Amino acid sequence: MEITVFLLLSQIIKMRCFVSINLSDEAVKEIEKIQACISKFGCKKTEPRNFHLTLKFLGKISEEKVEAVKIFLRKIKFKKFILSSKEIGYFDKGDKGIIWISLENSDRLQKEIDDKLKNLFAKEKRFMSHLTIARVKYLKNKKEFIQELKKIKIPELKFEVSEFCLMKSILKSIGPEYNIIEKYNLI
Repeated sequence: MEITVFLLLSQIIKMRCFVSINLSDEAVKEIEKIQACISKFGCKKTEPRNFHLTLKFLGKISEEKVEAVKIFLRKIKFKKFILSSKEIGYFDKGDKGIIWISLENSDRLQKEIDDKLKNLFAKEKRFMSHLTIARVKYLKNKKEFIQELKKIKIPELKFEVSEFCLMKSILKSIGPEYNIIEKYNLI
Protein backbone atom coordinates (compact mmCIF):
# COMPACT_ATOMS: atom_id res chain seq x y z
CA MET A 1 0.00 0.00 0.00
CA GLU A 2 2.77 2.47 0.95
CA ILE A 3 4.58 1.81 -2.33
CA THR A 4 1.38 2.43 -4.30
CA VAL A 5 0.81 5.73 -2.47
CA PHE A 6 4.44 6.76 -3.14
CA LEU A 7 4.11 5.94 -6.84
CA LEU A 8 0.85 7.90 -7.08
CA LEU A 9 2.37 10.91 -5.31
CA SER A 10 5.47 10.86 -7.53
CA GLN A 11 3.14 11.12 -10.53
CA ILE A 12 1.21 14.03 -8.95
CA ILE A 13 4.08 16.05 -7.44
CA LYS A 14 5.91 17.78 -10.24
CA MET A 15 8.97 20.01 -10.37
CA ARG A 16 9.62 22.88 -12.76
CA CYS A 17 12.96 21.90 -14.30
CA PHE A 18 15.50 23.03 -16.89
CA VAL A 19 19.03 22.25 -18.05
CA SER A 20 21.47 25.13 -17.83
CA ILE A 21 24.96 26.50 -17.75
CA ASN A 22 25.47 28.46 -14.55
CA LEU A 23 27.90 31.36 -14.72
CA SER A 24 31.24 31.64 -12.96
CA ASP A 25 31.73 34.29 -10.26
CA GLU A 26 33.93 36.31 -12.66
CA ALA A 27 31.26 36.25 -15.37
CA VAL A 28 28.59 37.30 -12.85
CA LYS A 29 30.68 40.35 -11.85
CA GLU A 30 31.03 41.38 -15.51
CA ILE A 31 27.30 40.97 -16.16
CA GLU A 32 26.55 43.15 -13.13
CA LYS A 33 28.62 45.92 -14.76
CA ILE A 34 26.46 45.64 -17.88
CA GLN A 35 23.33 45.74 -15.72
CA ALA A 36 24.53 49.08 -14.31
CA CYS A 37 24.27 50.50 -17.87
CA ILE A 38 20.55 49.68 -18.04
CA SER A 39 19.58 51.12 -14.64
CA LYS A 40 18.19 54.25 -16.30
CA PHE A 41 15.47 52.18 -18.01
CA GLY A 42 13.64 51.46 -14.75
CA CYS A 43 13.62 47.71 -15.27
CA LYS A 44 13.78 44.86 -12.77
CA LYS A 45 17.28 43.42 -12.94
CA THR A 46 17.82 39.68 -12.75
CA GLU A 47 19.37 38.77 -9.42
CA PRO A 48 23.03 37.83 -9.98
CA ARG A 49 22.50 34.52 -8.14
CA ASN A 50 19.95 33.65 -10.85
CA PHE A 51 22.15 34.24 -13.93
CA HIS A 52 22.15 31.16 -16.12
CA LEU A 53 21.92 30.09 -19.75
CA THR A 54 18.95 27.78 -20.26
CA LEU A 55 19.89 25.01 -22.67
CA LYS A 56 16.55 23.20 -22.43
CA PHE A 57 13.40 24.02 -20.49
CA LEU A 58 11.70 20.81 -19.36
CA GLY A 59 8.61 22.26 -17.70
CA LYS A 60 6.84 20.64 -14.77
CA ILE A 61 7.87 17.01 -14.58
CA SER A 62 7.40 14.15 -12.13
CA GLU A 63 10.20 12.83 -9.92
CA GLU A 64 10.12 9.69 -12.05
CA LYS A 65 10.81 11.72 -15.18
CA VAL A 66 13.56 13.68 -13.36
CA GLU A 67 15.28 10.36 -12.67
CA ALA A 68 15.04 9.41 -16.35
CA VAL A 69 16.47 12.82 -17.36
CA LYS A 70 19.42 12.28 -15.01
CA ILE A 71 20.20 8.93 -16.61
CA PHE A 72 20.19 10.39 -20.14
CA LEU A 73 22.22 13.48 -19.19
CA ARG A 74 24.89 11.32 -17.51
CA LYS A 75 25.57 9.76 -20.94
CA ILE A 76 26.75 13.07 -22.41
CA LYS A 77 30.50 13.20 -23.06
CA PHE A 78 31.28 16.71 -24.19
CA LYS A 79 34.48 18.76 -24.17
CA LYS A 80 34.89 21.95 -22.16
CA PHE A 81 34.45 25.07 -24.27
CA ILE A 82 34.54 28.85 -24.17
CA LEU A 83 31.26 30.76 -24.00
CA SER A 84 31.38 34.38 -25.15
CA SER A 85 29.04 37.35 -25.18
CA LYS A 86 28.06 39.04 -28.41
CA GLU A 87 25.40 41.75 -28.05
CA ILE A 88 22.64 43.16 -25.91
CA GLY A 89 19.06 42.94 -27.14
CA TYR A 90 15.39 42.98 -26.28
CA PHE A 91 12.56 40.46 -26.59
CA ASP A 92 9.49 42.59 -27.21
CA LYS A 93 6.27 41.43 -25.56
CA GLY A 94 3.99 44.40 -26.17
CA ASP A 95 4.55 47.11 -23.56
CA LYS A 96 6.89 44.84 -21.58
CA GLY A 97 9.77 42.52 -22.39
CA ILE A 98 13.17 41.06 -21.55
CA ILE A 99 16.64 42.58 -21.91
CA TRP A 100 19.20 39.92 -22.77
CA ILE A 101 22.82 39.33 -23.73
CA SER A 102 23.41 36.83 -26.52
CA LEU A 103 25.96 34.13 -25.82
CA GLU A 104 27.87 32.22 -28.46
CA ASN A 105 29.24 28.71 -28.68
CA SER A 106 26.65 26.74 -26.71
CA ASP A 107 24.70 25.42 -29.71
CA ARG A 108 26.55 22.11 -29.98
CA LEU A 109 26.03 21.25 -26.29
CA GLN A 110 22.37 22.26 -26.55
CA LYS A 111 21.90 19.95 -29.57
CA GLU A 112 23.61 17.10 -27.71
CA ILE A 113 21.24 17.58 -24.75
CA ASP A 114 18.27 17.76 -27.13
CA ASP A 115 19.40 14.55 -28.79
CA LYS A 116 19.86 12.66 -25.51
CA LEU A 117 16.42 13.73 -24.26
CA LYS A 118 14.54 13.19 -27.55
CA ASN A 119 12.64 10.18 -26.16
CA LEU A 120 11.31 12.27 -23.27
CA PHE A 121 10.85 15.77 -24.76
CA ALA A 122 10.31 17.38 -28.15
CA LYS A 123 13.42 18.91 -29.69
CA GLU A 124 13.80 22.68 -29.57
CA LYS A 125 12.35 24.34 -32.66
CA ARG A 126 14.55 27.41 -32.32
CA PHE A 127 17.29 27.81 -29.73
CA MET A 128 18.58 31.30 -29.05
CA SER A 129 21.49 31.30 -26.64
CA HIS A 130 20.88 34.25 -24.32
CA LEU A 131 21.15 35.38 -20.73
CA THR A 132 18.23 37.38 -19.29
CA ILE A 133 19.66 40.37 -17.40
CA ALA A 134 16.45 42.36 -16.76
CA ARG A 135 12.69 42.44 -17.23
CA VAL A 136 10.82 45.52 -18.38
CA LYS A 137 7.33 45.79 -16.87
CA TYR A 138 6.17 48.83 -18.80
CA LEU A 139 7.57 51.07 -21.57
CA LYS A 140 6.46 54.64 -21.98
CA ASN A 141 8.29 55.15 -25.27
CA LYS A 142 9.36 51.86 -26.86
CA LYS A 143 11.10 53.48 -29.85
CA GLU A 144 13.29 55.66 -27.62
CA PHE A 145 14.02 52.70 -25.34
CA ILE A 146 15.21 50.53 -28.26
CA GLN A 147 17.42 53.36 -29.58
CA GLU A 148 19.02 53.84 -26.16
CA LEU A 149 19.53 50.11 -25.71
CA LYS A 150 21.31 49.87 -29.09
CA LYS A 151 23.80 52.51 -27.91
CA ILE A 152 25.07 50.23 -25.14
CA LYS A 153 28.29 48.53 -26.22
CA ILE A 154 28.99 45.52 -24.09
CA PRO A 155 32.51 44.18 -23.61
CA GLU A 156 33.20 40.74 -25.01
CA LEU A 157 33.03 38.34 -22.10
CA LYS A 158 34.64 34.92 -22.35
CA PHE A 159 34.60 32.14 -19.83
CA GLU A 160 35.21 28.42 -19.80
CA VAL A 161 32.27 26.08 -19.42
CA SER A 162 33.31 22.97 -17.52
CA GLU A 163 29.88 21.70 -16.49
CA PHE A 164 26.15 21.99 -17.03
CA CYS A 165 23.34 21.36 -14.55
CA LEU A 166 19.86 19.95 -14.19
CA MET A 167 18.01 22.65 -12.23
CA LYS A 168 14.79 22.96 -10.27
CA SER A 169 12.91 26.26 -10.27
CA ILE A 170 10.63 27.27 -7.42
CA LEU A 171 8.51 30.32 -8.21
CA LYS A 172 8.04 32.58 -5.20
CA SER A 173 6.44 36.00 -4.73
CA ILE A 174 9.89 37.56 -4.25
CA GLY A 175 11.20 35.93 -7.43
CA PRO A 176 12.36 32.52 -8.60
CA GLU A 177 14.66 30.30 -6.58
CA TYR A 178 16.91 27.96 -8.58
CA ASN A 179 18.42 24.83 -7.09
CA ILE A 180 20.84 22.35 -8.64
CA ILE A 181 19.47 18.82 -8.86
CA GLU A 182 22.61 17.36 -10.47
CA LYS A 183 25.84 18.57 -12.13
CA TYR A 184 27.43 17.08 -15.24
CA ASN A 185 31.14 17.65 -15.77
CA LEU A 186 32.51 18.25 -19.25
CA ILE A 187 35.73 16.50 -20.26
